[in-house]
Amino acid sequence: MAVTGIGGLFFRSADPDGRAAWYAENLGIDAGSNAVWNQEAGMTVFAPFPADTDYFPADQAFMLNLRVTDLDALAERLTQAGIPVERRDEWETEYGRFARIHDPEGLPIELWEAPV
Repeated sequence: MAVTGIGGLFFRSADPDGRAAWYAENLGIDAGSNAVWNQEAGMTVFAPFPADTDYFPADQAFMLNLRVTDLDALAERLTQAGIPVERRDEWETEYGRFARIHDPEGLPIELWEAPV
């Protein structure tokens, strides 16, 4: 018997329908009730962080990391939609390229373009 992957991500929301619509409109993820997302195969990092990490905000129990293609185009589209996109030179690493956004309820989302 073995775990073969993450089967779902479930989280509380003050406005589930509005939040689901935001994910669908801005990231192309159908996050509605009982939605099934058939994602592309690829790496998934499963990593507990120390309680005092500053890698993401202390008031958040977790940060969502999404694999993306063409980070530059996605960042531009999100910016044009009025969503602040944070990028830093130090986030350009041997592991790939990263940017950060937040969903409507403040959940940090890291966008990750893996190296080719």
